[in-house]
Amino acid sequence: MATTAAPYGFRPVGVLGAGTFSGATRQYKVTNSYGTSIFYGDVLKIVAAGTVEKDTGTSTLTPVGIFVGCSYTDPGTNQPTYAQMWTASTSATDIKAYVVDDPNVVFQAQGDEAIAQTGLGNNFAVIQTAGSTTIGTSKNAIDGSSLATTKTLPVKLLGFVEGPNSTVGDTYTDVLCKFNGPGDATGDSCAAHQLQDSTGI
Repeated sequence: MATTAAPYGFRPVGVLGAGTFSGATRQYKVTNSYGTSIFYGDVLKIVAAGTVEKDTGTSTLTPVGIFVGCSYTDPGTNQPTYAQMWTASTSATDIKAYVVDDPNVVFQAQGDEAIAQTGLGNNFAVIQTAGSTTIGTSKNAIDGSSLATTKTLPVKLLGFVEGPNSTVGDTYTDVLCKFNGPGDATGDSCAAHQLQDSTGI
């Protein structure tokens, strides 16, 4: 039973249509000395500079994907370094973020409260919390109180994690979800995965 609050951000677990997640990622450049720490499972977005940054939005995410690690040349040792988190303000000119950017990937995440079966198919916002510097993972969670049909909310609830450690309606329900998109062709404001939004960045 998921009775303990232990959020872990977004974990890729599959793709729409019950397909298996292959582990595919794309590398995106991060600006030298980028000043915000990024943790495994955090949401990223492309910015005007042509790099990626942590998307700190809650109900206004415009994601390109999920951060699952990075590589760069360590400024102290001059050695290639691979890490599960990006430590803010590290100086390196070759920083690459590894990003799960497939718009059809299904993620697992934990709610900050009990989420009932009636939440299926609804949209929701994200609760942003600083990640764990000990193990390098995100602590972002699903905002259970935000579940609604509202199309401007960025993430859709696709299902529930059912097993010995989680079930529908647990105190902190583990769910399956994906980013919304594409943007609304009528011009109405609408949440969208950046790679599905017809508007440029």
